[in-house]
Amino acid sequence: MTEQQHPLWTPCAGRRTASQMQGFINWLERTSGHRFSDYDDLHLWSTHEREDFWQAIWDYCDVIASHEATAVLSDGDKMPGARWFEGARLNFAENLLAPAQNPAFRNKAALVFRNEDPAQRRSLTYAELYSQVAQLAQAMRAAGVEAGDRVAAFMPNVPETVITMLAAASIGALFSSCSPDFGLQGVLDRFGQIQPKLLIATQGYLYAGKTIDCGERVAAIRDALQLPPQQLISVPYPGLTLSKPQGSVSWQDFITSSQQQWSEDDIEFAQLPFDQPLYILYSSGTTGVPKCIVHGAGGTLLQHQKELRLHTDVRADDVLFYFTTCGWMMWNWLVSGLATGATLVLFDGSPFHPAPDVLWKMAAEEGITIFGTSAKYLSALEKAGIKPAQAHLQQHLQQQQGKPHKVRTLLSTGSPLAHESFDYVYRDIGVDIALCSISGGTDIISCFALGNPLLPVYRGELQCAGLGMAVEIWDDEGRALAPGEKGELVCTRAFPSMPVGFWNDPDGQKYHDAYFSRYSAQKPDGVWAHGDYAERVAHHGKDSGETAGLVIHGRSDAVLNPGGVRIGTAEIYRQVEQLDEVLESLAIGQPWAGDVRVVLFVVLNNGQTLDDALRDKIRSQIRSHCTPRHVPAKIIQVAELPRTISGKLVELAVRNVVQGLPVNNTDALKNPEALQYFRDLEELQHD
Repeated sequence: MTEQQHPLWTPCAGRRTASQMQGFINWLERTSGHRFSDYDDLHLWSTHEREDFWQAIWDYCDVIASHEATAVLSDGDKMPGARWFEGARLNFAENLLAPAQNPAFRNKAALVFRNEDPAQRRSLTYAELYSQVAQLAQAMRAAGVEAGDRVAAFMPNVPETVITMLAAASIGALFSSCSPDFGLQGVLDRFGQIQPKLLIATQGYLYAGKTIDCGERVAAIRDALQLPPQQLISVPYPGLTLSKPQGSVSWQDFITSSQQQWSEDDIEFAQLPFDQPLYILYSSGTTGVPKCIVHGAGGTLLQHQKELRLHTDVRADDVLFYFTTCGWMMWNWLVSGLATGATLVLFDGSPFHPAPDVLWKMAAEEGITIFGTSAKYLSALEKAGIKPAQAHLQQHLQQQQGKPHKVRTLLSTGSPLAHESFDYVYRDIGVDIALCSISGGTDIISCFALGNPLLPVYRGELQCAGLGMAVEIWDDEGRALAPGEKGELVCTRAFPSMPVGFWNDPDGQKYHDAYFSRYSAQKPDGVWAHGDYAERVAHHGKDSGETAGLVIHGRSDAVLNPGGVRIGTAEIYRQVEQLDEVLESLAIGQPWAGDVRVVLFVVLNNGQTLDDALRDKIRSQIRSHCTPRHVPAKIIQVAELPRTISGKLVELAVRNVVQGLPVNNTDALKNPEALQYFRDLEELQHD
């Protein structure tokens, strides 16, 4: 009997019955005449009857549109090439701001801003948010912004960033953002490709107790983009006194100096096609200039509402939080939560300052019910010995005039969530929490696999494939693999949140090469190869309505191949990082003696030094719980591991450095100086 056969958590009958997923099933059965025996049955229908399914999502989520579609899906067998909801006209911002038109929501908090300074807490009601979006949208129109123009934000996670996105979307302009921890070249590699009509830029920000002045960088960005003064809007940061760059206009002056004769609550929502470009997001850029991924308004709206309402069970009375910067797609996902009428918490700053439990204290204070973060954060929290379930017990907090957290759903993404992190959550954060490990990406601005309020949680697993997402695991020859076999995660049928295309890719070749070239010989009409090395898990108990989950083993381009055996890096990290001595690790394959040997780099806790005893302990841990093929030939201590701005390990960059190959775009890294630890290592020059 395997460990996966025993759920760590099972939703009670009341929770399942009250969930929006069950409500959707009930509604669908009433309106369509279909009957669904379990989630598998619903999922199968959603991927085979895509027109009916996505129209049902449109109707169930009350999409606001001035014109309904004349055809839900055309050329549905083509990927890319499928066309969704032709003839429909809608506006993304109008749908997100819909609660502001409901008297029951107008005075409800839409956004709560928090940072490292508790005195800077700020709250905006739905009515206030609507009014501020209206003012900015009018100012943008007066400045000449039109549908199809680009509005770029070099901004922290503050309300003004949300307001900017909504104002741009109301006009039909494309919104694109970089967080202010990006270096100058990293910003120019992104915004330089899209030539924004307006740049909204922060004067600075606060991180780990330090004030970071962005004035010089913003001025350099302005000069490189050749923006006139009226097209650079400078935004003050809460609680900081910083100067706006020369040749810019302040946020407040931009709004007030452009005022026309209009009602402050008047927004002219441009009614645009379903696939009207909405966002430009960027690939990580660690192997070259970042790809500019264009996402459409309708597909983003439908996919996010499906995921937020059904899979995450977000309701109007929820307080939704995701720890993210504006340079990660989870920010875009979080902001779509406005359409549900929930309150969104925006946090800007270090999650470990002034103490490692700062986000959990905030969760208690704000009544956060759905808490989103990264797998790395949960691992670091456990290493720091933080136990929110104990630290925030009622008796303790009453003495501190506080209260326990109300988190009922915990979301994790960014990298595979280790099995042991599942244990940590249920042992030290809460026994009655739906732990949803989710996986998708910037490429689809959403998820392929995620949570489900109807299903139990199993150790190390993502609960299910998302509705409408025809997810399979394929081998190198394009054959679908059985549960338990590892291979490439693919999606075999088109879905609405596929990118509209790439910016500056007129013939679509870059777009095709990124996702569809892998299996073009086996399936000329296209299959999406996502780049994840994964496996489906066998059903745990079909007779009880339980379904098959997924396990992600890492990125397929980082898969190790010693002796021809494919190994996901996450399998190694899971074992190594259980050891108290190891803070984090990174593995690569090094060509050696006609084969590939596994090299493991480790960062140790508390200033420890790697010795032969610890090397033996690491190897024993891996050998005992994996296979001899997983055991690294070399284990090397380094001071730091390189990461992208969004916190993901960059195995490929390290592999290139070790092999003496160039790393083309170090500005995409949060800490490019860490690459120095991997250059010309004497230990890798011999057996």
